[in-house]
Amino acid sequence: MSNALQVIVGRGAARHLANSGWQGRDVSLLLGASGGPKWLILGHLDRLLFGSYLMQDRQEPLQAIGSSVGTWRHACLAQDDPVKALDRFEDIYVNWDYSDKPDAAEISAVSFSILGHIFGDSGAEALVHHPLLHSYIVTARGRGLNSSTSRLALGVGMGGAGLLNALDRRLLASQFQRVVFASRGATAPLFRDFASTTVALEPETVVRALHASGAIPFVLAGERDLPGGPPGHYWDGGIIDYHFGLDTFRSAPLVLYPHFRADLTPGWFDKFLPWRRYRPPLADNLILLSPSPTFIASLPQGKIPDRSDFMKLSADERKDYWRSCVERSRELAEDFNKLIHGPDPLAGVTVLD
Repeated sequence: MSNALQVIVGRGAARHLANSGWQGRDVSLLLGASGGPKWLILGHLDRLLFGSYLMQDRQEPLQAIGSSVGTWRHACLAQDDPVKALDRFEDIYVNWDYSDKPDAAEISAVSFSILGHIFGDSGAEALVHHPLLHSYIVTARGRGLNSSTSRLALGVGMGGAGLLNALDRRLLASQFQRVVFASRGATAPLFRDFASTTVALEPETVVRALHASGAIPFVLAGERDLPGGPPGHYWDGGIIDYHFGLDTFRSAPLVLYPHFRADLTPGWFDKFLPWRRYRPPLADNLILLSPSPTFIASLPQGKIPDRSDFMKLSADERKDYWRSCVERSRELAEDFNKLIHGPDPLAGVTVLD
């Protein structure tokens, strides 16, 4: 392996890998984080994982739980040709030309265009009925002022939510409810907090649920009264589950988490609370794949893509930078490919104590 990919595993996962090697069919749960353009640094790693590794010779369904762009990536895995779906997603995501000052309506319209480009005529149906991939689209339904369509009321509600979350993450449940939209055959995930409820997906609700899952308040318009779910306004699932807490998934035999970084921040508001981060994430059954700090420092901007690039770079500069990061993501895929086909399944791997 080079120093591009960082692999962190729990002790139980390490024992499994030492005994059985890197068998994609052994992964029981796939996690996908929020993060906007950050997903681009996983581009070629996703192609390796989704193209053959995870689904080859699989007998038991794979649970794929994601919020925001994490679940959009999983939507590509649900397609008949996941790699081509990723190609379509990446192409339109990187190359879309926005107006000089796009508003929430414009950005939401772009989101629907991107999802339509990924799915085509039958992609939503494929996601709902996939026999071996159970998809879970995580959204956050606003409560009180956080369900308002008024920017002023929403601003007050979000400010209050941030303060309550700073006092105790559990208080955020008074402001948002976790609503999970699940594909056919999927058992309810093990979420126990935030008054979580699971809604059965229908093909006609897939795109709206995915749009809601990535709808950052004030940036996108969100979705109101999604079919099958409780009434109200639905926002980005990352508000509650930015990177996800890991306690929920301790019963899964093996959790694979391709991620943008080596620490996890449970909810969006926790980004401003460093003590809420898991450094490193502690879970016995976890396999975390992320770009290494050395690799990130070697990128053209010394960082992975993020939403600030829209403000700091011209459109052409942003596109060139994002394309270069996608190309560099080949190094992550090459490292992982060497690891899974090498003689030592734990070569270069960090095992959590």
